[in-house]
Formats: sequence, C-alpha cells, structure tokens
Amino acid sequence: MITMTSHHVPVLRPEGFRRMAYVEWAAPAAETSGTVVCVHGLTRQGRDFDALAEVLAGQGRRVLCPDVLGRGASDWLGDKGGYAYPQYLADMATLLARSGAEAVDWVGTSMGGLIGLFLAATPGSSIRRLVINDIGPLVPAEGLLRIGTYVGEDPLFPDLEAASARLRERTATYGPLPAERWEAVVRHSTRPDPDGKGWRLAYDPAIALAFQAVQPDQPIDLWAVWDRVTVPVLVIRGARSDLLPAEVVAEMQGRGPGCQVVEVPEAGHAPWLMTPDQMAPVLEFLKGHG
Repeated sequence: MITMTSHHVPVLRPEGFRRMAYVEWAAPAAETSGTVVCVHGLTRQGRDFDALAEVLAGQGRRVLCPDVLGRGASDWLGDKGGYAYPQYLADMATLLARSGAEAVDWVGTSMGGLIGLFLAATPGSSIRRLVINDIGPLVPAEGLLRIGTYVGEDPLFPDLEAASARLRERTATYGPLPAERWEAVVRHSTRPDPDGKGWRLAYDPAIALAFQAVQPDQPIDLWAVWDRVTVPVLVIRGARSDLLPAEVVAEMQGRGPGCQVVEVPEAGHAPWLMTPDQMAPVLEFLKGHG
C-alpha cells in the first residue's frame, strides 16, 4: 500500500528558522537508498509531482516533493531577498540531510532543475542521477522576459472557478495532462485570501524580486556549472519551449556530462510530467537504480 504523508523540515535563514513543507510518498518496503527528490518550477509547488511520485512509490522508491520556501505549504520569508538560488541550495541540503539517504535521484522542473544542476555540480553531492525538465545551462532572455510579465502578480479571485480559468491560461504551455488531475492542480495552486475575500495563488509574489535583480535583456549563462556535472543526466524538453532552445540541448549533449534527451511534442515550458508517455522516459532512466 502506497502512503503519502506531509512533513516539514526547519531550514535556517538569517531571520530565523523557517518551515519548508514536503510530502513523502513510499511503499512499506521502500529503502532510503531508493530516494527520489522532485522539485518544482518557479511559481509551482511539490504536489505537481503526485502522479510521478505515486508510480515511483509503486516501484519501491521513496519520493520527497518539497515546496520551496514561499510556495505551497511552506513558510514565506520576511527578508524577500532570500528567494534566491544560494539559499535554496542550502534549504535542499537540509532536506537531503533529513532524508538520511546517502545518494538520491533528482527530478527538477525549471527552477527545480537548476537547483538540481547546482547541487550535482557541487563536490561531494549526493545526487547520482539528474532529470532536468525543460531548463538548461543557458536560459534565453526572451523566456525570462515572458515569465517576468506574470510572476509578481497577486490576483484576487472571487472563487475557485475564476482561479481555475487563470491557471488554465498560466499553464497553457505545459501541454497535456489527465483531466482528472486538474481539480487537484487548482486546489494545490491556490490559497484562501487572508482577509476572507476569495482566493489567491499559492506563492509569495515577492519571489519576483530575483527576476528584477537580473538584467532583463541578458540570458543566464551556467555553462561552467554544467561542465562540472559528472552524473548521468536526462533532459526533458517541450518542443515549443522558449526556455530551452534546441540548440542549447544540442550543446548539452556534446559537453560536460552529456545527456539523454526526450522531447515532448505538444508542450512548451514546461511539460507537466503527468501523462504516461511523459513519465515513461523518467521511469526508464531511474529504473534499476533504487
């Protein structure tokens, strides 16, 4: 029988300890050596991986799906400058220590993929296999500008139906997902308005500050980080992605650790990884490494 349990881990920030929420999926016989960590994109949360985690747990893996601080069920920060990658890496190091696993497999979508990339490139990393969903070591300015147009929004919805409609627009590029998953997507992507006036999206709008600190017309260049990675890598690319161009994937295949590549034809940035055909290459890549 597969179980899904909710937990939190205290992570240390300059303002004090903050609670980072995560869910754990496991079958009774799961061992820590079979741990998979799944980390979401910029404005998303860990429950996006429910479908994938359930299948992995059914294969005897333990799966940890955190909500990065400022998202989902995790605490928000008082110091908004703390929504940055160096601090995210430290938070995830705390989660990895809590897991008790000597080695983990990492599945990261967009921001979660970059966090995994940084960790995998760090000496002594516990990551042994890395799945990157629609992001790479060169992130084009055009895609960053598009995300910057909405990431700081804090809309107030009168009801969940209105929130659902906005989320449909926001996630249109993600491609197909099973219809029966949509209700859960909306539920986990929203939060009650603190004043009881309706619903808001389940993240701190201040996460946009990191975008405002970056030159908007310049790409993010992380090739030096990619070149330090030594573990096997699988890259999932949405065929219509504006965050992971085909030419970047081609260069990823020819330098650093190299990588296997799977393209999702009906998706842009970033595939949901909820349909069987999208999950299959991830499951195959991780098979036999529990």
